[in-house]
Amino acid sequence: MFSDDRTVRGARRWPLRPAWVVPNEGGDLRASLRSRGAVSWYIGGGLSLLWLFAPLHELVFEPVPDLLGAAHAGWFLALGIGLLVVYALAFLCSAPVVWVLPGRLRPLVPLGLFALSFTLVPWYGWGVRGVWTYVGVAVGMCVLRWRPTMIAIVGLAVLAYLFGIPLAAAGGPDLFLPAIILSISLMMAAFARQLAAMNELRSAQEELQVMAADRERGRIARDMHDLLGHSLTVITVKSELAGRLVDLDPDGAKREIGEIEQLARGALADVRTTVSGFRGASLGRELSAARVALQAAGIRAELPSSVDVVDESHRELAGWVVREGVTNVVRHSEASVCRVTLAGRAVEIADDGVGPSTASRDSTGLAGLRERAEAAGAVLTVGRSELGGFGLRVAW
Repeated sequence: MFSDDRTVRGARRWPLRPAWVVPNEGGDLRASLRSRGAVSWYIGGGLSLLWLFAPLHELVFEPVPDLLGAAHAGWFLALGIGLLVVYALAFLCSAPVVWVLPGRLRPLVPLGLFALSFTLVPWYGWGVRGVWTYVGVAVGMCVLRWRPTMIAIVGLAVLAYLFGIPLAAAGGPDLFLPAIILSISLMMAAFARQLAAMNELRSAQEELQVMAADRERGRIARDMHDLLGHSLTVITVKSELAGRLVDLDPDGAKREIGEIEQLARGALADVRTTVSGFRGASLGRELSAARVALQAAGIRAELPSSVDVVDESHRELAGWVVREGVTNVVRHSEASVCRVTLAGRAVEIADDGVGPSTASRDSTGLAGLRERAEAAGAVLTVGRSELGGFGLRVAW
């Protein structure tokens, strides 16, 4: 129910993020190269490498320059094919490498691919511009901001146009290849940004799920502490009382033991409803429980006879305040009197005991109660009460 499966989910998609949100330290290159997204990229990118068939055809079937001589023709051809294969592999690895690089380093990948293309100039001459489509795609996969992306892609298309001028026939310069580079590169840039946006949405959703799970853990922990802390405190006090009455008043001891059994059963029911998420605190029920707990601890209870003064929307919070406040009185105060005061916009618990202490101020229960109060727009304050002991007040 509360498992954090972000790592598992991240492995199911392309780990593509916008350059401006990638951490400066980058990511795991090995994991990126082996990720499911990388495999999908290899398949699609491998199919696109069919575009290299045309320059490969020229490399194999065009005559080797005479200056090399026949003895070196085979080596020259093998070297050209080898460099073409290296260029193809570099393109296939470009996207997974980009995915893990910090934003400021991402442009180095298409720049390196562009530089690598010039190693093919001895074989293709001005026709090397035919492999620059892959450079444009690499620029698009960097998911840079639109301005540098457009500058790089348009600049690459213009450069391809200029390289085509020496190859142009009488009819004029070739615009076909620059148009292909521009259109395919922009299409891949838009595709990469869409993937990155989807990944950002998924990451945000997963973070929200984790936060919701953490809040649910906190709610259960807080409720369990508040419920069991109060119930176990009362059970402890009544058990001690029953132990003292065993010899002096056996009937009274049996009565206390019976009440302990009822408290234990009630606590078990509260735990079940808390885990199910339906447990609340009834102000009237908490005042009744407070009377029982204070009486068992030998503390005189001064409790209101009605809860009507408190607005119904705040009675549950007031119930939690009474539960935690009375529990602290029984546990820490050594008091003889405990007074609970209800007002239209506040509830206060006061005693005449030893007063505020580190244990009472820093208790887990008060921390949980403070969270409840803040969530309801209320303010919790603790200090010395009018009776001279510990005072707890929540106002809204």
